[in-house]
Amino acid sequence: MSLKFQNTTADYIEWDSNILLISRLYQDQNYKFSLLIALGSFFGIRISDLLKLKWCDILNTDILNIVEKKTQKNRTIKINSQLKKHILSCHKQIKPANQNGFIFTSQKETVYSVQRINVIFKEIRVKYNLKIKNFSTHSMRKTFGRQVYNNAGSNAELALVKLSELFNHSDVKTTRKYLGFRQEELLETYDLLGF
Repeated sequence: MSLKFQNTTADYIEWDSNILLISRLYQDQNYKFSLLIALGSFFGIRISDLLKLKWCDILNTDILNIVEKKTQKNRTIKINSQLKKHILSCHKQIKPANQNGFIFTSQKETVYSVQRINVIFKEIRVKYNLKIKNFSTHSMRKTFGRQVYNNAGSNAELALVKLSELFNHSDVKTTRKYLGFRQEELLETYDLLGF
């Protein structure tokens, strides 16, 4: 948990490392956190919206409709076929008693708090030797954004426009800053100089 008045940042995970982490968590029978990180990085939604998800919201459907807690805006998310397979695999292993129950519950059957998940993420970062400085629940959303941008190729500017809309940012400039491009682009300026 962060201290009052302290700025905190979340970093993104390289996509290949993210997929490997999801796989390793699954292999280690940590199905809920494998699923949490998969959903977070494939949907790009905030942790507050992930924690509201119930099994019935994501099973046997192609589309997830949510009302974002922070913005109160409707968001429609397509669940791709690879993610659907992972959802079904995790569901089979977790064996929830209630399909209308929340997905991300602790052993006490209460929904995890964001603070508790962040503590677990710190443990995961160490256990799996993740090459990320600040790994928190917001890292999943940033990982989603970076992957969309990186896969855009020559359509990178269009990807930023789409991400700006998906993230409900006021403009593309905000999205650039959010994804950390502003600082990177400024620092790249120094690489243009030479002898």
